[in-house]
Amino acid sequence: MLAPPAVARGRLSGQAAGRYIPGMAATFEMTEYDQRELERLLEEIRDEAVETREYTGRAAFAPRVLAALRSVPRHAFVPAQMRQRAYGNHPLPIGHGQTISQPYIVALMTDLIDPGPDDVVLEVGTGSGYQAAVLATLVKRVYTMDIVDALVRDAEARLRRLGYDNVEVRSGNGRLGWPEHAPYDAILVAAATPAIPPALVAQLKPGGRLVIPLGAAREAQELRVLDKDLQGRLDEHGVLPVAFVPLTGADDG
Repeated sequence: MLAPPAVARGRLSGQAAGRYIPGMAATFEMTEYDQRELERLLEEIRDEAVETREYTGRAAFAPRVLAALRSVPRHAFVPAQMRQRAYGNHPLPIGHGQTISQPYIVALMTDLIDPGPDDVVLEVGTGSGYQAAVLATLVKRVYTMDIVDALVRDAEARLRRLGYDNVEVRSGNGRLGWPEHAPYDAILVAAATPAIPPALVAQLKPGGRLVIPLGAAREAQELRVLDKDLQGRLDEHGVLPVAFVPLTGADDG
């Protein structure tokens, strides 16, 4: 049996994850070093897909998903002093107790929803905006939200400067979703919760898919997929063990 991969947007050491780290990378341009590291990272993601196939049921991710990761300058979404580590296959702290997700997990969650060019996707847990940028290259529209106002402001400015004009960012309680733009073809949640918030299920389009880590903070968590069929019936299954920061906020506001 495969050992559970070390994954997620979160669960660095408490001190590292909680420390505020001001400022993101000063330049968004790709250097030759960045390009080399990016190609090495993509190869690692391909290898990890093979290694985790018994969990995920897939030995490879769609070429367009990997192309999306290749197109996004991850160093632009990490603190400037961590640029040299931007293309490592692991999460990094971005301040406010949050992290940028491990690239393998970003690839997996993106691949799980099988994004189409006409899809409208909701992301809960914007963080630095990296997952939203990857999605933006694959779908028609991305709505992304985070409960941390400072992260939302920074992510919105970063995404705008990078030219992702099909992404809209807002502050808010992710448990309540973003009903104004529902229903969504897919919903990705980048924080763990013991139970799936009912509002997110309600905002998922029939035929749509929700990907979310289930479990309490600092306890066993599992990445799960919820499918809503055309009659509104739900089917849920697990994918693999993960470790995410907790989804905060209440289901009733």
